Amino acid sequence: MIIYEPNKHFFGDLMHWAKSLVMVRLTIAVLGIGIFTALFAFLLSYYHIAEHIPKDLGTIFSFLGVVLSILLVFRTNSAYDRWWEGRKLWGSLVNNCRNLAVQTNGFLPKDDKKTRHEMAVLISNFCSALKDHLRNGANPDILMELNETQLSELRSKKNIPNELSSQIHHLLISCRKNGSISDYDLLNFKPHTQALLDISGACERIKKTPIPFSYEIFIKMYVLIYCSLMPLTMVPLFGYWAIPFVMLVFFAFMGLEMMAAEIEDPFGFDGNDLPTGQIAKNISGDVFEILEATKNNSEVEKLYDVVQ
Repeated sequence: MIIYEPNKHFFGDLMHWAKSLVMVRLTIAVLGIGIFTALFAFLLSYYHIAEHIPKDLGTIFSFLGVVLSILLVFRTNSAYDRWWEGRKLWGSLVNNCRNLAVQTNGFLPKDDKKTRHEMAVLISNFCSALKDHLRNGANPDILMELNETQLSELRSKKNIPNELSSQIHHLLISCRKNGSISDYDLLNFKPHTQALLDISGACERIKKTPIPFSYEIFIKMYVLIYCSLMPLTMVPLFGYWAIPFVMLVFFAFMGLEMMAAEIEDPFGFDGNDLPTGQIAKNISGDVFEILEATKNNSEVEKLYDVVQ
């Protein structure tokens, strides 16, 4: 995710437009439509075609532009809703992991450092595995403090966050059996352990349910056709001045579509996707601190070698 400070460096932010892959692609597309419009204007002028184009054609394009604007509003709102829901889910993950660590710290004896450390490792591994699970798939080899038996077991699982959540639950059950916590304490843990899988499932829903393909392809085709035919109305009125006007309209319409397409899946590596790697790293630091557990910095760096 591109990190910036809102409302502080207006012109400075504009100077860094190249950091956004959307802006780079959009710039190339706008230059392409500009070249197309210039060629179109030259042909109309050279063959004297402009005088045969109906003068009221612009009225039709105005109505078509209104329809396109409504479609783009729907497209942008639906994409942003997915992005914002993803951020709320990861915010909920932060809160539930901290609460889980706080309750573990409160209920377990101070001298039970082994269980405290194990809980911190499991929570950290869950967050890291969920981050990768929502991208290209979780890799158990980069998780913290796993022996060969544990690695082999995780490699056989299709959904590693599910398995790690189960291990957190089993750890709490073991604490109940050995008398470290009571039945009442175990009930207090339940909302937070259950929330881990609820959040994971909600993120999977966002990841695996993109906007229907018909909407996606229809809006793209509409923008391309609309802007490609716009020189028919602009060139007879403005001549070669139609070139920047068409480029500006294309920049607005196609820019909205490309931004919506990028944030539709908020868990990837694009510049405007959520910084789930950084959030997971922050959770790891918090739970180790709350549980007063010793953290192996080399393991942490391996776990979050890509902070995104």
